[in-house]
Order: sequence, then structure tokens, then C-alpha cells
Amino acid sequence: MNPSLNILLIEDSENDALLIARILRRGGYALTYEQVETPDGMRAALAQHDWDLIISDYAMPRFGGKEALKILQETGLDLPFIIVS
Repeated sequence: MNPSLNILLIEDSENDALLIARILRRGGYALTYEQVETPDGMRAALAQHDWDLIISDYAMPRFGGKEALKILQETGLDLPFIIVS
């Protein structure tokens, strides 16, 4: 049985999001994810779902990894946070 993994993916590129999902599925995870690309989208996703992990693009036109990490810290949630570039 493959372990399940619920990921909040902060990414503005659909192709990059699909690549990350494909790699994790190849690694044996039963993956579900939500892709967001704005601070408000991230806040809403954090409030609406339970996540196992957050993966964030480092730099996007209007939002990025540093800002996303700050939002996570403001929530007080204890979640692993990975920045990709």
C-alpha cells in the first residue's frame, strides 16, 4: 500500500506542479495536492484542509517562498516546508 501524502503546492507553473506530482507518485506516494499562487489562496487552503507538507516555488511574479513561509509561521501550524527553485 502506498503512503498517502496531501501537499499544498505554492507554484505558478502548471508544468512544474505536474512534474513535482509525477516525481512523488513515482516515488510511491498516493498523492493529492492543491496548487495556489497567491497569499490569499495559501491562507484559504491552510484554513480549509489538513496538509502533510508544503512545497513552495522560491520566486514567482507576485509571491514567493519567503512570503509563504512567513504566512505559515503566522498560522502556528507545524508543517514541513520545502522551497524549490
